[in-house]
Formats: sequence, C-alpha cells, structure tokens
Amino acid sequence: GFVVGHAGLYQALAMFVVAYFIIGMTVLSVCAIATNGALDAGGAYYMISRALGPEFGGSIGIMFFLANVCGSALYVLGLVEAVVDSFGIPPGQKAGTGVHVLPQSYWYELLYGTVLLALCLVVCLVGASIYAKATFLIFLIVAGVLGTILISFFATQPIRVPIRLPHFNGSETENGSFTGFSLATLRDNLGGGYGVDYTTGQVMSFSSVFAVMFNGCTGIMAGSNMSGDLKRPSYSIPRGTISAVLFTYLIYNLLAFLMCATCNRTLLQKDYGFLRDISIFPPLVTVGIYAATLSAAMSNLIGASRILYALARDDLFGRALALAKKTSASGNPVMAVILSWLVVQLVLFSGKLNTIAGVVTTFFLLVYATVNLACLALEWASAPNFRPTFRYFTWHTCLLGIAGCCVMMFLISPVSASASLGFLLLLLLALHYLSPSSTWGYISQALIFHQVRKYLLMLDVRKDHVKFWRPQMLLMVQNPRSSARLIDFVNDLKKSGLYVLGHVELQDLDTLPSDPLQPQQDSWLSLVDKLNVKAFISLTLAPSVRHGVRQLLFTSGLGGMRPNTLVLGFYDDAAPQDGLARHSAFTSAREEVPLGFPPLRAPAAPKLLSAREYVGIVADALKMLRNVLLARQLESLDKAWELRRAASPPPTIHVWPVNLLRPDSARYADTCSLFLLQMACVLNMARAWRRARLRLFLCVEAGAMPHAQEEKLRQLLKDLRIQAQIQLVPWDTVTRLHWQTCRGPPGGPAGAVEEEEEDGSVNFPVNATQVSDEYVCAANKLVLEQSPAPAVRFLYLPRPPADTSLYPLYLHQLELLTRGLGPTVLVHGVSAVTSTQL
Repeated sequence: GFVVGHAGLYQALAMFVVAYFIIGMTVLSVCAIATNGALDAGGAYYMISRALGPEFGGSIGIMFFLANVCGSALYVLGLVEAVVDSFGIPPGQKAGTGVHVLPQSYWYELLYGTVLLALCLVVCLVGASIYAKATFLIFLIVAGVLGTILISFFATQPIRVPIRLPHFNGSETENGSFTGFSLATLRDNLGGGYGVDYTTGQVMSFSSVFAVMFNGCTGIMAGSNMSGDLKRPSYSIPRGTISAVLFTYLIYNLLAFLMCATCNRTLLQKDYGFLRDISIFPPLVTVGIYAATLSAAMSNLIGASRILYALARDDLFGRALALAKKTSASGNPVMAVILSWLVVQLVLFSGKLNTIAGVVTTFFLLVYATVNLACLALEWASAPNFRPTFRYFTWHTCLLGIAGCCVMMFLISPVSASASLGFLLLLLLALHYLSPSSTWGYISQALIFHQVRKYLLMLDVRKDHVKFWRPQMLLMVQNPRSSARLIDFVNDLKKSGLYVLGHVELQDLDTLPSDPLQPQQDSWLSLVDKLNVKAFISLTLAPSVRHGVRQLLFTSGLGGMRPNTLVLGFYDDAAPQDGLARHSAFTSAREEVPLGFPPLRAPAAPKLLSAREYVGIVADALKMLRNVLLARQLESLDKAWELRRAASPPPTIHVWPVNLLRPDSARYADTCSLFLLQMACVLNMARAWRRARLRLFLCVEAGAMPHAQEEKLRQLLKDLRIQAQIQLVPWDTVTRLHWQTCRGPPGGPAGAVEEEEEDGSVNFPVNATQVSDEYVCAANKLVLEQSPAPAVRFLYLPRPPADTSLYPLYLHQLELLTRGLGPTVLVHGVSAVTSTQL
C-alpha cells in the first residue's frame, strides 16, 4: 500500500520490474555458483570468498553481515510499527480504550523492539531445525492470510475508513475510502502522487519509495545463507530461490493492481495498516503482518550469525572474531548468534523503519553486485573446473546484474552508496595487507592467465620496431648466494622488459627417480619476492652448463616475449662471497636467507665450467643473435650507498663505447657501441639511478681533429636524446704500445679485421692475438685513471675469436682489461636498438 499510494500503479509496476530484474540476474549467478561444488556455511560470503579470494570475500562478508543486521532491525521496527498501529494509545489521548493500551514514545517503541528481538534470539539459539519449523509454520499462516485478503477485495462492500493522524496540537482525522472495484479509482491511482510519509515527516520520492520496497525483495539470500544447514544445498538453493522469486513477483503485482482498483490514495498513503480495515476477518491480517515481519527478522538474524561464524572460522580477522567460532554441542554457532543480536539491538536505536531502509538497500545491492561479479569472473576465466549444473546464465546476465545494482545504489542514495564503496575499499586494503594467505584459489590468477594468454597471442614479433625495443634479460645464476646484487642490478637494466633468472643443474634425468628442479622452485620464487625484483624463474637440467644455457636461450620466454640479451657473471679466480646474507632485503627485516640454496663453492674447489666453455657460451649467444653482457665485481656495488650519499657531485656512470682491444678500428657509431650507449642510458632512466650522471669517454690521438670528433659524437647523442658529458681522453701512449707489438695471426696478414658479409653472416676475427698484455694493462690503467671513481663502468666487449684454441687468451685479456676497475659491465650488442625517428 505504501508503494502504490505514493508511486501509483505504473511506477509501482516499474519498480517491481527493476527490482526483480536485478534480483533475477543475481539469482541466476547464485544458482550457478551454488551448483558448482560443495557449499558450506556462510551463503553469499562463502561463494564470493571462494571465487574472488579472501580480500573480496572478507570485505563483502562484513558488508553482508551488516546488511543482514540492519535488515533484521528494519523488520523488527516494522513489526513494532504494526503492533503500535494495532494496540497503541492514539495520539493526544492519555489513556487507552479497548485494545489500544500500549503507550507510544521513542523509548517505549525501543522496548517493544527489544522484546520482539529477544523472541527471535531464542528461536535462533535453539538451532536451525526449530527455525526451519517456525518459518514453515509462518509461511502457512502468511499464505492463509494472503488468501483471505484476496477474497476480501471481492467480498468487502465499499466503506469509509477514518484515519487518525498526529498533529502538532493533538491529532486530526481524515477519511480514506475502500470503493470496491472502480474504474475511477483505478484511473486516479495510475500516476504518481508522492506525499509526506506520516511516520517520518519526510516527502517521498521514487528513490526513497524504491528503497523501502526493495527490502521486500532482499530475501533471495535467505536460503543460501543457510547453506551450511541444508542437506543438499546445491539442489535446494536454486529450486527454492527461483520459485520464491517468481511467487512473490506474481503476488506483489496482483496486490498492487487490486489495491489501485479498490482503494483511494488517501487510504493508501495515510494508513499503512489499511488491509485490516477492509478484511473479512481483520485479526487474521494482524497475525499475518506479525508473522511475516517476525519471519523476515529471524531470517536476517540467523543469516547474519551464519556469515559471522563463517568469517570467524576462516580466520580472516584473526582474534577479533575468535569468540564467534564457539558452537553448541549440536553445531549451532551460539556466540555468533548472540553477537549478531547485540549489533541488531544497537541498530534499533535508530528508531524508524524508513530511516535505515536506504542503508540496508545499499548494502544488499552491493552484495548482489559482488555475487554477480564473482560469477562473471568465474565465467570469464574459462577455468575447466567451473562446471555448474545450473546453466541458465551467461556473462551477459552477470554484467546486467552488476550494472543494475550499481545504478540503483546511486539512484537510491548517492551518499550511502559512496560511503559503502569507501568502506568496502578500506576493508579490501586492510585484508590485502593483514589477512593470512588462503588455499582457496584466487580467481585473479585465473583471469590474469586468461588475459595474458590472449595478449601474448596478439604480440606479433613480425611487427617489432626498433623504436619500441626494450631489453629482455636472461641472467644466468649459478648460486643466488653470490649473485644477489647482480640480480638487483639487472632488474634496473630491464626497463619494463622480460627478466628471467636462469639456472642450470648438472644432472641426468635418466639416472634420477624424479625431477630435482620442482622442489627448488619455491626457494627461487621466495628469493624473487624477497629481493623485490620483477623476474621469472627458468631452471633446466643439462650435462654441461653450456648445453643448459643453449636450452634456456632457445626455450625461455613465450611468443613475442623472449630474452634478447644474455647476462653472465665474469669468469675469474675470485672467491665467491655470500652477498645474500648481507643484502638489505634480509638485514633490514632480520629474516633468514631462504633455504634450498647450497653453500658457496670453496675457493679451492674446482669450477663447474672451464674458461673455454665460458667463452663458448658467449660465442653461442652471439651466433643466436643475442646481445651479451658480462658483469664483473657487481657484488661490490653498494647501490644504496652510491646513490644516496649526500656528497656532491652526484655518482657517475662511465661509458667507454670504443673497442679497447681493437685500437686500429676505434668507432663510436657501430651497432655494438650504440647498444652499449643504450644500456647505459636505460640504467640511468631507472628510478634508483636518476641522480647518476652519464660520462662518455672519447679516445683521441694527436692530429686526429679531436674537436670535430667531439662535435660529431655530441650531435649523435643529441639525435638519440641521451644526456651525457663527453670527456676527451688522449691515448697516444697506449696505442703506441699496440703498434710497437702488433703481430698478425699465424698464416694470416697483420691487422686482420672483423668483416661483415652482405648476407648478414659474420666472420669471427682472430685479432685477439694482435694486442699484447702490456697494451691491455695500459688500457686498463687509462680507464682506471679517470676520476672520480664511478658507481659502475660500461666497456665494449669484443667478439670471441673464431679459433676456439684462443678462447683462454681472449678471456685472459678481458680479465686484464677489467682488473681493479670495480663494478664493470662488458657489453656486446648485435641488434639495432636506437632510433632517431618519431
């Protein structure tokens, strides 16, 4: 009557359509989730938490608990309103007459609500079985009352109904009319006629009336809230919920039509208990109203207790809800019931039904939207194990349900909707950082997998362009204990590209009972988490390190995301140091180093690979058109100290883009030099290295027009948008040593140079024998003399010689060149990585 009296028949029917469209979409989602596996206590909370994970589940669980608590208070207040209408002393009278014996005031009505709530508490404390019997009895009573009401519309003669209304000087009386079936009455009630709600004194609107009406539709979760008490929840919830929704929708529409055709607007707006006045047996209507509201109050109270119990049992809030775990001998969560009752009692202090209707509706709509979201996520994730036996839903119905809930939330009460979403966000953040990890499975992982697979298929390597090149690193790690700072350094070099930590285990699977790499995965993943690097793990078994690196270069990555750059630690005789134990990730948090990594190799113990094999790995990578970085003494790089020291000038990055082992062909604009420049620039762009300054060294000889070379290099840097300071370095004394000791390879001309054929293939130079150790030491001294000492140096890495017998000599000269330089990266690039185009 309240809805039809204010909104009229057309708008009332529209409200029913909107409300039942929203709950209809939600019911389809509930049925889908409920039939996809075994359900436990908690209803919607259980469904959402197991689908969306603990953060969403816990947040929505609290919201749904509050919605049920407020809903229970709402129905208790509605029952108090009905009791006072029937038995309250009329306004303006000091003493009651007949059945009107109950005093009316805020405190008296609070007392009546407390007594009625205590009755609900007793039923819920006894247990679910007595609640089920009580609700079935109430259903029979309500059905009987409904039958008499429908008969009354046809059997009752037209009458005038006197209505007493409160007034500032006492009370006043108006007359409402029951006209019987009348076309004129129906015509008058078709349109809206919003007036003042006599219980609150507020002017009604579409949204406020919808908020009150929607509370009559929120019982769709009553069955699912009892999921832990049902024998076959997956069978009962879909059938019971759908039949209940269809039944109530038909009854509401029928009642709305009959009221509009027989009752004038005054009666509908001014007397919410008018059905008693037109009934053929008025006391039965009173019993029906009491039974219906009492049933709804109990339903919400027991639903709230089951949600609270499920939240407590899942330990999402730790000790805060520990008390709610306690149950009776029969398994009834009595402490959860008592705690829920206490919260409902607090809400009763709000006083009036329509005051909290908007808040309750907002909470329920938010929960319904999340149920739809959970079903949508499961459907979009396309997980093979999402196979609900209920199939009458699609992602379209889920999306429509979410949209409908969100729109109606803000139409009903923008303030309540915004506050609810803000509260939900705070709960999400708190649970994300504070709640323990769960074993329920995270839908986010399934969704991420689904999207990543889709976008990887869209990532077409044929559309790669040099403008959008980025380094994609494969760092080979023998033991993380000695490579912690190198792992951290390469993480700064990747520039949002792929980063893979590779490891080769020297074993033969044929001789092993199982894969030895699987138990190691957790240790490596924990290492990545602790070091806070964005890297993947790739482990392999191989008979030798070289074969293992080949495997990883061939197989690491997926689609268009494959490593284009191989990073190796330097091969020397230095004893390995345990940098992991000294890393800030473990020293600051006082945490133990992750177990699972073997102790470091003793200095006297043999190495896992020879010098020849190490250089062979470099040669293999270049043949496979991978760029190569060799990192020496990176474990001595204290990045935090280098970059945060207050001393001026800021730390520097020294860049030597000339091949120091090829003084006869010193060029600054070849592919390798440009790649070296690019890597130094990428490091400088990393957030941790932005304070550092690039310093580029231009080696010049007397009479070689150094200023012209400097200007040409400056223009190149300008075209590449690289900010660096250029420093001229005379190196006549160094090159003189080269020309004095220059000797060609056996059987070949002196000064043989690297040549690149037209088809792109490369002849390996054998000129490593052309430079003497004396020259290399002089070049090392030249680099070392440039002060102040930098945080890190980038040097040109020449190609290994074609003659594999010269590999040890090649490695020996690299060791001489980088000896004592501190953190140094030797770089060889084989792909064009810089662009001057827009």
